[in-house]
Amino acid sequence: VAGDLVNTAARIQSAAEPGSVYVGESTKWASESTIAYQDAGTHELKGKEEAVSLFRAVRVVSGRHGALKSTGLEAPFLGRDRELRLVKELFHTAADERTAHLVSAIGIGGIGKSRLAWEFYKYFDGLAENVHWHRGRCLSYGEGVTYWALADMIRMRCRIAEDDDESVARSKLESTLSEVLPDAEERAFVEPRLATLIGLGEDVAHDRHDLFAAWRLLFERLADTHPTVLVFEDLQWADSSLLDFVEYLLEWSRSSPLFVMTLARPELLEKRPGWGAAARNFTSLHLGPLSQEAMVELLDGFVPGLPEELREQILARAEGIPLYAVETVRMLLDRGLLAEDGAVYRPTGDIAALDVPETLHALVASRLDGLPAEERRSLHDAAVLGKTFTRQALAAVSDVQEAELDPLLSSLVRKEILGVQADPTSPEHGQYGFLQDLVRHVAYETLSKRERRSRHLAAAGYLESAFPNEDEIAEVVASHYLDAYQAQPDADDAAEVKAKARAALLRAADRAEALGAQSEAKRYVEQAAGLADDRLERAELLDRAGWLSTNVPDWEAAERLLGEAIAIYEAEGDTRQAARVSGRLSRVEFWQGKLDAAGPRAEAAFAALEEYEPGPEMAVLAANLATYSAFLGQKERALEKAELSLELAQAFGSPYALVRAFATKAIIATHGRRPEEALALRKHELALSREHDLPVEEMGALFNLSDLCFGRDRYEDALSYATDALALSRRRGDRPMERTGLGETTYPLFMLGRWDEALAA
Repeated sequence: VAGDLVNTAARIQSAAEPGSVYVGESTKWASESTIAYQDAGTHELKGKEEAVSLFRAVRVVSGRHGALKSTGLEAPFLGRDRELRLVKELFHTAADERTAHLVSAIGIGGIGKSRLAWEFYKYFDGLAENVHWHRGRCLSYGEGVTYWALADMIRMRCRIAEDDDESVARSKLESTLSEVLPDAEERAFVEPRLATLIGLGEDVAHDRHDLFAAWRLLFERLADTHPTVLVFEDLQWADSSLLDFVEYLLEWSRSSPLFVMTLARPELLEKRPGWGAAARNFTSLHLGPLSQEAMVELLDGFVPGLPEELREQILARAEGIPLYAVETVRMLLDRGLLAEDGAVYRPTGDIAALDVPETLHALVASRLDGLPAEERRSLHDAAVLGKTFTRQALAAVSDVQEAELDPLLSSLVRKEILGVQADPTSPEHGQYGFLQDLVRHVAYETLSKRERRSRHLAAAGYLESAFPNEDEIAEVVASHYLDAYQAQPDADDAAEVKAKARAALLRAADRAEALGAQSEAKRYVEQAAGLADDRLERAELLDRAGWLSTNVPDWEAAERLLGEAIAIYEAEGDTRQAARVSGRLSRVEFWQGKLDAAGPRAEAAFAALEEYEPGPEMAVLAANLATYSAFLGQKERALEKAELSLELAQAFGSPYALVRAFATKAIIATHGRRPEEALALRKHELALSREHDLPVEEMGALFNLSDLCFGRDRYEDALSYATDALALSRRRGDRPMERTGLGETTYPLFMLGRWDEALAA
C-alpha cells in the first residue's frame, strides 16, 4: 500500500507523542461517534504545504459504528485499569482453553461495577473474532423475580421484543433454536423448557433438573461456535433459583468457553455467603473507593477549569466514589454552570461558592429538588415503575398523555438523569431508564404513602392490561399490589387490593413452580397465606407452601407450615382435610428418617380418612403405609395396604400413586424372596414413570432394577440399567445421582471382568 494517504498517516504518527494516537480531520469525522477526541493543535508535516490540524484519541465511547453510545459525555475510565486488564485476560483464557469462568464484581452503589462491564463490552466488541454476548438485569421487586435476568438473555438471543405477541415470539424462538441446535432431539428437549422460561404458552410444570439441563444445553451449543459471555447485573436482587442456576452452569459446563460476569452490591454475600466459592474457575473482584490521584485525574479530565476550592470540596466529600463526582458535575450542568466543549465540560463563567451536600444520597436529593416541578413529578412516577420503564407505562401511572411526556423525558435525558436503551438486541430497546438506581431510590423515598399507593395501583393496572401473558410478570404485578396495600392497609378499598395481591402472588407461585423454582413458589404461597382472611383458605395455602418446602428441601419449614394447616383444619372441624395434611406430614417425617413418628401419624390419618368416601389422597397414603410396614417387617399388613393402594390408584387415575403402589409391591416381593416378581413389578414401575414423565421415580426404578439383576447374576442387564440411570442423572444435572450411578456401574463391570473401566468409574 502506498500513496499520499499512507505518507500522511506516517507523518501524523511521527508527530504523536509516545503512547498516544493522533488522527487528521477526515479520520476524526469518520470515527467520532465511537472515539472521543481532543484538539492536538496544528502541526507542520513533511510534504504538506500548510499546517495540519490533528486530534488525539482519548477513549472509546460506544460499540462499533457508534452503537450504544451514552447520550451525555462519558467520564474518563480511571483507577480500574488493573481490574479491566484482569477481566480481559480471564476472558481470553476461558476462550483459548475452552473453560468456564466466573468473575464476580462486588462493590457499593456508584463504585463503578457497571462501568467496568461497559468498558469490557467495548473492548471485545472491537475484537476480530465473534463472541456471543448476553446481558440480563435482576429486578428489585420483593426478593427477586424468578429467573428474570436469564429470561432477558434468552429474549435478547432470539431478538424477542417486549411487545412481540406470542406467535411472533414463538416463531423467533424456533428460528434461533434451529440455528443453534441442529439436532432435532436436542431441539425438542430444549424448546418447551425455554418457552416456559420466557412465558410462551401455558406454564407446564417441568422438573427443575430438566429445566436447568435444557437451558445449559443452549449456552453450551452457542459456546461450541464462539466464546459466550453472560453478564448478570444487580445480582443482589436475584432470586435464589437464579443463583443456583449460575452455579450449576459453571459446574456442569466447565469444559465450554463460557465467561460469566456478575455485578452485585455486598448484600449478595448476605444472601449467599459462599457465592462463587464452589466454582472451579472463580475470580472475585471487590471494588473499593478510587485513590485520591485517580479521583483528581477523573475530575480534571471531566471538567477542567473548576475553581480550586470547589474541586477540593468535591474530592473530599466523594471519598473515592466516582458517582459522587459525576453527580456533582451533572448538578452543575442542570444549573447551566457547565457547557459541553468537545470531549469535556467547561465552566460557562465564574462559579460562585456552591454548597455541595456531604453524602451521595443528599447530593442526589438536592439535585432532584432543583428540577422543575413537572420533571420532578415524572421522576417520582417513573421511580414506582422500576429502574427501566416504557413511555406508555409512565403515561399510565402519570395520567399524562404520551405527547406531553416527550419534552420532559428528552430534558431528563439531556440532564443525564435518564437514559434510553439503545442496544437493538435488547428486549428493553427504546425504553427509558434511570442512569443510577440510587436516583430512582431517592425519588421513590420522597413520595408520601398515599402517593405511593395510587401510583402502585396504576402501575399494576397498566401491566395487567399491557401484557398478553400476564403470568410472565405476575411477580411484578403482585409486588405493586402488595406495596399499595402495605402503604395504606386501612384504606376503604384495602380488602379489594389485598385480594388482588393474593391472587397475583398465587399466579406468581404457579409460574415459579412451573420453572422448578420451588423456594420462590413456596415464598409466594406463604405470602399469599398471610393475606388470606378466610381461615380455611389460609390452611389450604399453608398446606401447599409446606409441601413445596419438601422440594427445596426445607424440612423445618415443611413441618411448621403443614402443622399450622392441620391446626387450623382441626379448629374449624374439617377432620378430612386435617387427616389428608397429616398424611403428608408423616411422609415428611419418613423422609427425615423419623419412622417412629411417621408410622403412627400415617395410621391415625388413614383411620380418619376411612370415615369418608375414598379419594386420591387415600391411594398415596396407603402406599406410604405399605412402605412403612415393609420397613418394619410387617409383611401381611404391607401387602394389604399395597393392594388397596393399587386398587385406589387405578380407580382415581393417579399416575404417581400407581407408580408408588408398584414400587411398594416390589419392595414386599423383594423382602419375600420373590425376585422375578419384584423384577416384573419394577419394569412396569419404570414404564409408568417414563410414560407419565416422573424422572425421580424413573431413577429409582432403574437403580432397583440394576440391583435386582445383579443379584440374579444378570450382569449385562444390571450394567444396562445402571448406565441408563447414569445418563438420566447427567441429562438432569443431578450430581448426587450421578455419583450413585457411577458407583452402581462398578459392580457389574467388575463381575464382567472389565476391571479397567470399573477402576475408572
